[in-house]
Amino acid sequence: MVITDTILSPLMFAMGPAPQPGSNQPPGWVNIVPMALMIVIFYFVLIRPQQKKAKEHDLLMKGLKSGDRIVTSSGIVGIVISVKDRSVSIRSADSKLEVTKASVAEVTERAAGAASEA
Repeated sequence: MVITDTILSPLMFAMGPAPQPGSNQPPGWVNIVPMALMIVIFYFVLIRPQQKKAKEHDLLMKGLKSGDRIVTSSGIVGIVISVKDRSVSIRSADSKLEVTKASVAEVTERAAGAASEA
């Protein structure tokens, strides 16, 4: 036990005294500022663009009608036959497919009637 006390004593003195409350410590809000700044950056870099993209996709789905040429997220190109609540029936080459609205990536060409409305 004496050996460990003689070994640990110099280490304890090397560490210095324990900090006293109220001694040259920065205020507590200084630690919160970087965290708040990171949250703001994440909002503008990640969350806001995602919300904008979701709004654009909703507008795209509301304007979708039969005769529109679309591309799905899996790369299928087809012409819209009918639009339902949650799905879209498309004709691609010689096949008829029903895909979810969420899988429609873009409208490449609007139907002839939609051009006169715009």
